[in-house]
Amino acid sequence: MFSETTEELLLFLEHSKERSCSVVVMPDFFLDRFISYEGDVKDFHKSVSDIAGRKGGSINGIGQMDFRGGNAANTAAALAVLGAKVYPIIHTSSLGLTLLNHYLQPYNVDLSYVKADGETSITTAIELTHRKEKVNVMLRDLGSLAKFSSSDFTLRDYQLLEKADYVCVFNWAGTRRYGTELAQTIFSHVKKKGKGKTYYDTADPTPNKGKISTLMKTVLSTNIVDILSVNENEAIQYASQLDHKKIEELQKNMRLDELAKECARILAQNLSARIDLHATTYAGTFTKSKETIVPALKVPVKRITGAGDAWNAANLYADANKFSDSHRLGFANAIAAYYISNRRPEHPTSAQLKMFIQNYQN
Repeated sequence: MFSETTEELLLFLEHSKERSCSVVVMPDFFLDRFISYEGDVKDFHKSVSDIAGRKGGSINGIGQMDFRGGNAANTAAALAVLGAKVYPIIHTSSLGLTLLNHYLQPYNVDLSYVKADGETSITTAIELTHRKEKVNVMLRDLGSLAKFSSSDFTLRDYQLLEKADYVCVFNWAGTRRYGTELAQTIFSHVKKKGKGKTYYDTADPTPNKGKISTLMKTVLSTNIVDILSVNENEAIQYASQLDHKKIEELQKNMRLDELAKECARILAQNLSARIDLHATTYAGTFTKSKETIVPALKVPVKRITGAGDAWNAANLYADANKFSDSHRLGFANAIAAYYISNRRPEHPTSAQLKMFIQNYQN
């Protein structure tokens, strides 16, 4: 059955008049290879160990697919399908630009700000089961992303930042050398000379764990981030920077979903940014004065890689269209549900989303 929130969302979408928005996204594009292993971690470990024991060999019957990857590129595609004007600023290779044209030109994404004199970023994502849940293990060659910085930006790039409705930075850990400097420089410029909002989703900070405290002090704890988008893990890690002892104590007695909520509340009380939490079973938005929680749609999960990007795109688009908090979260949850339950990793138009919600009701 539909939840009351979802019924309200469908009614709202049927009568709302949507407007376009201009969004700058950066800094990552990956050539992604999805490997779908029909088994759990133990099965995979045994298969690999057996093959290694006989000096090499093959595991046949493994579904694989090459596709567009990277938080910025995925978010760009989802936004463009909804009708936003999207401008990626990415450093890749000539092959990477060719691939971006292949994947994003059909959506009329403006690729004129892409720099193509670097190296391609590549990910191999192994999707399998762990403790009865689908998980993904990503093996990454960062390419030019590892050294992406504000020094890559031209005057034309900065002029674009000043005119955009939203400027979004993703994948802090992937920009290993200059990720903090990048966010600080770009967001500060928007605040001083731009008109739009700043949107930050760092992705999993664990690979760059030693620099999290600096990120917290120089970016997250300042007033240059308007919206901070986090999942459960990210909420916990950043809240731990603010009150490690409390989080350590809460971890002993709280389920992950409830712990993430409490961490989002801690972040909202201590940071100037609005905290948007996208969790497995719900999404929430938190400020110093209020919070809103909307449950996720229960759908068969056919993929998880890219779900957060789909959610971010919808969250941005709904924010630009001034949806209420509950409608914005419901819209983002529905877009993510469409994506993870679809046979192919495709993002819906507004019309397709309405049909999806209607079919979900039945």
